[in-house]
Formats: sequence, C-alpha cells, structure tokens
Amino acid sequence: MVGNVSRAAIIGDRRITGLSADVIAELVAELGPLWHERHQAKLASRSRKRAVGAGAKHRLVFVDRLLATLVHLRHAITHDLLACWFGVDRSTITRAIGEVRPLLAERGCTVSTGVRLRTLAEVVDHLGTSGTAGIIDGTEIRVRRPAAGRKDRDKFISGKSKQNAVKTMIVTNEDGRVLFCSPTRPGSCADITHARQLGLVKLLADGPAVEILADAGYQGLGAQTGGRVITPPHRKFKKNAPDWYEEMHERQRRAHSSRRIRVEHGIAHLKNWRALARHLGHREHMSHTVQAVAGLLSHQQTADLMSARQM
Repeated sequence: MVGNVSRAAIIGDRRITGLSADVIAELVAELGPLWHERHQAKLASRSRKRAVGAGAKHRLVFVDRLLATLVHLRHAITHDLLACWFGVDRSTITRAIGEVRPLLAERGCTVSTGVRLRTLAEVVDHLGTSGTAGIIDGTEIRVRRPAAGRKDRDKFISGKSKQNAVKTMIVTNEDGRVLFCSPTRPGSCADITHARQLGLVKLLADGPAVEILADAGYQGLGAQTGGRVITPPHRKFKKNAPDWYEEMHERQRRAHSSRRIRVEHGIAHLKNWRALARHLGHREHMSHTVQAVAGLLSHQQTADLMSARQM
C-alpha cells in the first residue's frame, strides 16, 4: 500500500482524483462503514475454514481502495499500473474497484448538502418543487466490440457514430449541473426510445408541471406529455419558404439552442473523466461507472458552490 506521504499527495492534488480533499474525506466517512459492513456480510455468508480473525490481513485499506478507484475513473489508468503504484497485486486492485464502484453509483447526484437524487422520479419532483426547467440529452460512450458470434452483437453499433457504443441519458438543470444519469443501453437504442423506457413520459404526464428542454431526437414527446417536453420548432416549409418564415424559424431555433446548450456543458464535464471518454473494460460495468462519475461530479459541484457562497 502507499505510504502516508504518497496518500497525502494524492488527496491534496485535485488534478489526480478530480475531487477536493474535503469531498474525499466525506466519501471515506460515508462509504467506509458501508464497505466494511458488506465485506463482513460476505464473509459470514460462507462457511469458515479458519477461526474468526485468522488469515491474511488487508494490505489495501479502504482509503487506498477509494483512491485507486477515483484515479482509475478520472484517468483510466490500467489496473497493472495502479497495482505497482499501491504496492499490491493486480487482482487486489481489480477487486477493490469492483467493490467501491457500485457504492459510488448508489449515492445518486448531490443537489445540496444532504440532498441527493437517485431516481428519475425524484428528479422530476425536484424540478417541480424548485420551479426550474430541466434539460435532457443522450450521450454515447465507445466500448469494446462484442465477441464474434454473439447474437446481439449489432445492437451496440451506433447509427450516429458508426462505432460500438453504449448510450445514457443525462438530465441537468438550467445551469448545466448534472441531476441524473441513467443506466446504459446499447448504442443502437434511439434517444426517444430510451426516454420512454425510463418512464419519462408517464412521470411528466402524471407529475408536477415541469418544463423539459430537449433536442430534435426527442420530437414527439411534447405531444405525449402535454407540451412539457420542448423540442426545436418544426419546419412547415420544406422548400421555397418565405423570407419572413426563415427569419422567424431561425430566431426560434437559436433561442431554444441557447437554453439547451447547458446540457452539453454538463456532458463535457462528465467526459473529462477518462473512463467515460472510451471504456475498455466490461460493458456490463458501464452503468455503475457512468452513475458513479455523475454522482462524484455533482458532489464536487455542490461543494464548490457552497464554498463560493461562504467567501
């Protein structure tokens, strides 16, 4: 394991983990007991061959497990290199990341101190209570090509990028702060289909009056949600349009785009974490990875906002 000096250097430099020392301390205090509880439950679930307390002791304490996971998510560093850095075996790093990543994904997105949004229903209620508009958009993450012979191999090919990818739906507020990141779907899934599968139509139709901005990939949701999903204006003239109509359409399109662009900023912040730029691990882990990064990013944004208000 790393020494105290190296650990302090990792925690103290935000460029390494993407998080401030205060946020890392909160993560350790929150997730440490939960990880220990799950670890003990896992040991108790199988018959013991040794006495309680016997056997090898952990060489990688929970703080180091968390730091290794953060560095991996931030910079996509290989498990082999992390094993050399932390002075343990590669399998130990792989197991540590596999245990910590789901804990990070379950935390949800932090919107204020002690308040987190874990489901799309909670996001819609939050937007309705705060009286702010939400912005939705889909983003793709490149993944490894499925093995030859797999029957659903073509499902991961994106019609947009022509690459093997998975897709997730991002919800932000008007300022571009991430509020929700959905589980991933194969890249061939259309944005509007993904939104329907997540239950967005029912939540908006039965929930509070909320304004949701979206791009042209969600055309049709407005009619299904009573106009609560706002998409770019339709073109009524396909050709030979009057000059006055062209000016009006362009003005409406730019007004909508200028409001919706903030979701692109939120997605860009997510893609700064290299694990989401291109994923080289198992595709089955992508849902946990993208939700973990979204939760970490929202937590840091909340901490930065609170610090700015206190100054």
